[in-house]
Amino acid sequence: MSSDASVPLPVAIEPEQDRHLVAAVEAGGGVVVPLSEARALVWIGPPADFPTLPDTIEWVALKTAGIEGFKDAGVLDDRRRWTNASGFYAAGCAEHALALLLAGLRQIPASVLLGWNDDVIPPRVRTLRGATVAIIGAGGIGRELAPRLRACGATVIAVNRSGRPVEGADRTVSAEYTEQVLTDTDHVVLAAPSTAATRHLLNDRTLALLKPHSWVVNVARGSLIDQEALGRALRAGTIAGAALDVTDPEPPADDDPLYSYPNLILTPHIANPAPGLTREMAPWLAENVRRFIAGEELLSVVDPAADY
Repeated sequence: MSSDASVPLPVAIEPEQDRHLVAAVEAGGGVVVPLSEARALVWIGPPADFPTLPDTIEWVALKTAGIEGFKDAGVLDDRRRWTNASGFYAAGCAEHALALLLAGLRQIPASVLLGWNDDVIPPRVRTLRGATVAIIGAGGIGRELAPRLRACGATVIAVNRSGRPVEGADRTVSAEYTEQVLTDTDHVVLAAPSTAATRHLLNDRTLALLKPHSWVVNVARGSLIDQEALGRALRAGTIAGAALDVTDPEPPADDDPLYSYPNLILTPHIANPAPGLTREMAPWLAENVRRFIAGEELLSVVDPAADY
């Protein structure tokens, strides 16, 4: 559905008019208006507060990459176009994933706790040089992470649904070969969406395919890992360690065993720092406003019948 390019696209930004997004709408050729007057809505609130949409809304832009909360709330429909933030925050997530992996391999947290003590055996430090790292769910984050890993001397295997080559990776395979990849890799970074197919992707059986020196990093969704199975692997030394920016549930309960594992690094879902989300989203929103007006395909279109 195209628009008259000479007329600004009326866009509502709810529940508040964030300055970065206002500027993006205007840069793309739109004008910010109340929801009742809009043809498009930029929603930056939670699923529970999502408003009843007027019939005039043709496109809804969501601030989050994950859409499971909106799907569970019954918000998504097939009457209008929906876009999410898939790929918008990829650079920040990739940077955080690399930081977590290096912190684990270089034993930064353990070293900080031990300090300089000649009476204590220092932790075993490893390097990314010469290691093979698998990125499971190699979309936008994978494209950003692969060259960062290779710059550290690692070989990168990208795993995605289609098997289409991921730029920057040494090798790309389709998701049907995930288990074979796990046997061939040293370390794993999870960057896949939360779907029925990816739930507990890492479990007792698949964790056992990894090596005793392997580290697991998750910057995607907590549901990708069976946390009880992960705990068993960490205690048994089946893997060397894990670094999680996401958990299931989130946040973990105060007595969650995750806090007790010395070979686990936990960060509080900060790969995408909340204060910077709208700033990161802004250029993508501006481009989508331009595309909507021009009648072109939008970026990061969501399939309401799917989970992404």
